[in-house]
Amino acid sequence: MGHAPTFDRALVEKYDRPGPRYTSYPTAPQFHSAFAMDDYQAAATRSNQGPLAKPLSIYIHIPFCKSLCYYCACNKIITQKTHRAVEYLDYLKREIAMQAALFDTSRKLTQLHLGGGTPTYLTGEQLGELMDQLRQQFNLDESDNHEFSIEVDPRTIDIARIAELRAQGFNRLSFGVQDFDEKVQAAVNRLQSEQQVYDLVAAARAAKFKSVSVDLIYGLPLQTVDSFDTTLSKIIALRPDRIAAYSYAHLPELVRAQRLILREDMPPPERKLELLELTIARLTAAGYVYIGMDHFALPDDELVIAREKGTLQRNFQGYSTHAQCDLIGLGVSSIGMVADSYSQNVKELSQYYARIDQGLLPVHRGYRLNDDDRLRREVIVDLMCHGRIDFAKIERNHGIVFVEYFADALAKLAEPVADGLVQISDDAVLLLPQGQLMMRNVAMAFDAYLGGEQKGRFSRTV
Repeated sequence: MGHAPTFDRALVEKYDRPGPRYTSYPTAPQFHSAFAMDDYQAAATRSNQGPLAKPLSIYIHIPFCKSLCYYCACNKIITQKTHRAVEYLDYLKREIAMQAALFDTSRKLTQLHLGGGTPTYLTGEQLGELMDQLRQQFNLDESDNHEFSIEVDPRTIDIARIAELRAQGFNRLSFGVQDFDEKVQAAVNRLQSEQQVYDLVAAARAAKFKSVSVDLIYGLPLQTVDSFDTTLSKIIALRPDRIAAYSYAHLPELVRAQRLILREDMPPPERKLELLELTIARLTAAGYVYIGMDHFALPDDELVIAREKGTLQRNFQGYSTHAQCDLIGLGVSSIGMVADSYSQNVKELSQYYARIDQGLLPVHRGYRLNDDDRLRREVIVDLMCHGRIDFAKIERNHGIVFVEYFADALAKLAEPVADGLVQISDDAVLLLPQGQLMMRNVAMAFDAYLGGEQKGRFSRTV
């Protein structure tokens, strides 16, 4: 996969349609409530079997936020009542113990990610309690080779807290910035000063965090090319290891908070394309490597190295170097991936508490992959992570003849081939530079579940 995607406005407009992000395959619409707690427990048992049981990864969802960001479509609870976090932490620790009992203690926990909501809604003491419980219940990799990351709202912590996070075992930080422009911040109810971010990033460097990431969003209300160019200049000057630039999906009919954004403040559709083109041009010119989807990283970052070595993976947290783990989801609404299954916890806090009070895992839906699912998942991951599907590799791993098994999928790629997005040879499907921004569209050709009514559930592909 080339380092810089080619931006062709006409092609981007042509292929900008709803489609999955493929953090899993099959995707979340295939999850169903017939997959229950006993199915999850059976998956955990299967995952322990054999001498090559995978290391473990944990995702913990912290749903609380002190204020509402109008653009946010995440599962969150807006509250100033910090005692609610005390109650949640108690239940979370109980779920950790229940989950730990399912997995062999010889398996190392090598990856941890705290997302939200706002993970730093928890105080330093509360986060310390959480980490202590993980250490008591799981076999944590205590070397600094682990990947323990946490999402940080710069408005919620100070410089001293950064050093505390490092001491607690975290070695990767992700700062939510979105945009530095004050008018844009006011329009989405997320006011934060540049100095806050500068000071925290400097503190993270001083604390020797292995990776500092910054999240941006383009397509927000009142954004202009000039204003976002200014934000990009300031971010580039900060030189974070990774930058995620997400496209804002404005869906006020589905996301209640987005109804608070004034319709007249929303940029026209063509503005988003201008902002995307600007972002790619500025970041690649500054030396950032395009990983795929929304992600950019410096050349010496682990993600770039993994992509060059062919070991880059993709899971529910996005691109990863540790994705060959069984992923345990903890907390309300969290998603896990254990053995040949996906699972998701209940989404309502009251249901989460009730299940744990009954001594039950809070799993409420999931999916067990069949042989075809596993085959297609490997094909889609190879495309999304490496920009190439090697026929011989897939045939060797799954006992098929690629061009026969995927005759329909290859036929669907005729138009992307004609448009110069992808090349099909005798032994591979290769994503071309012009097709990198449309990799989701190419992957959709191999998705056995896409149907007319399902497409509307997804964000747009570009």
